[in-house]
Amino acid sequence: MQKNQLVKLEITDLSYEAMGVVHLDGMTIFVNNALPGEVVEAKILKVKKSFAFAKIEKLIKQSPDRVTIKLNQWVQTGLASLAHIKYDKQLDFKRQQVINLLEKAHLNKKVNATVASPEETGYRNKAQVPVRKVKGQLEIGFFRKHSHDLVPMENFFTTDPEIDRVLVATRDILRKNHIPAYDEVKNKGEVRYLEVRRSKANGEMMVILVCLHKDFPQLAKVADEISQISDVVSVILNHNPKKTNVILGKHDYLLSGNPQIEDKIGDVCFKISAQSFFQINSLQTPRLYNLAIEKAGLTSDDTVIDAYSGIGTIGLSVAKHVKSVRGVEIVKPAVQDAKENALLNGIENADYVCGKAEELMPSWVSEGMKADVIFVDPPRKGLTLEFIEASVKTNPQKIVYISCNPATMVRDLTMYQDLGYDFEEITPVDMFPQTPHVECVTVLEKK
Repeated sequence: MQKNQLVKLEITDLSYEAMGVVHLDGMTIFVNNALPGEVVEAKILKVKKSFAFAKIEKLIKQSPDRVTIKLNQWVQTGLASLAHIKYDKQLDFKRQQVINLLEKAHLNKKVNATVASPEETGYRNKAQVPVRKVKGQLEIGFFRKHSHDLVPMENFFTTDPEIDRVLVATRDILRKNHIPAYDEVKNKGEVRYLEVRRSKANGEMMVILVCLHKDFPQLAKVADEISQISDVVSVILNHNPKKTNVILGKHDYLLSGNPQIEDKIGDVCFKISAQSFFQINSLQTPRLYNLAIEKAGLTSDDTVIDAYSGIGTIGLSVAKHVKSVRGVEIVKPAVQDAKENALLNGIENADYVCGKAEELMPSWVSEGMKADVIFVDPPRKGLTLEFIEASVKTNPQKIVYISCNPATMVRDLTMYQDLGYDFEEITPVDMFPQTPHVECVTVLEKK
């Protein structure tokens, strides 16, 4: 098999990245934008020892599960790599990914149907889009899969259309004022990314310019013009001087308006800063948290630990169901935000501290605290062994695990089983329609 070779292929499966899979002559071929049951003429793009990548040149037989979309760049960039699949089949695909991971780990557990999102498109309350020079002009868009080639866009499909409006307006202001886009090869230019956050509760928007320098000519003029875009109440410069793929730098500078916007999860209000973690699907998040609360079987006598507590989104949603909540978070500004959010909502039975959960939880128990339930919602890398061991030493009756990465979740669940905790089922929740990503909820109980 050679690069640029044309081959006729019958697609048999989907990879975890939703690429069509074919096994041919001892090779596994991954075909972008192809579905099981389809017959395609494909062009080989890259050949490795045991696998290859290909793209469709001609669709010979089409799957009934295919959705024809006008803007194929959503699939090409990975921004919405499931956009060519009917939504109910997307939900089945996500459930199957969890089943496959459990089977690989030799865990015979029930996987419930994936909880559908209220919005299939336009659901994201935050966008982070790269800014680059394309054909001599500053553009916003998304990188093509497995590359840093920018595909210019104005419609981001999964993002709130109001955010798209502000992204385009901000792009035009940068163009008008001749602000140079970032050149990642030379590490020159000014604006690296645009980030826009929007409150679903009140429509307020925050615009963040991620820049190579913390000041540049015409910055004040640009900030003033952005602040006049309707619904924009906050303009912030994030300074990221490093040659890195990490989007945000450590320091934020308020250029105009408010340092925060306010949004809600259910009936709980949250003030959100530029670097606060806040679930991106505003309408699905209450369903996720309510599911976790329901599965936990909380009582008014329970003491809950909210590990990885962030700005308090889970703990403050749980507080009205239990006796008390104690949150722990390593990021100091997030802890301060959580405290402010507790005050904002008049919640008096939730307390937040800064530190490492694996160090603080056992010390709380040694001081006489009885933890009934621990909630964890870790980053994609999952839990550390140190945390898992510390949570077991804390001796809760239940551990509620919310995960944005089922692969690391299954790994961690296996470790918990070895330490005396087990689970009966996992419920996938579609927080990210049109993408392969899936959130999951399960409850571990002490054997």
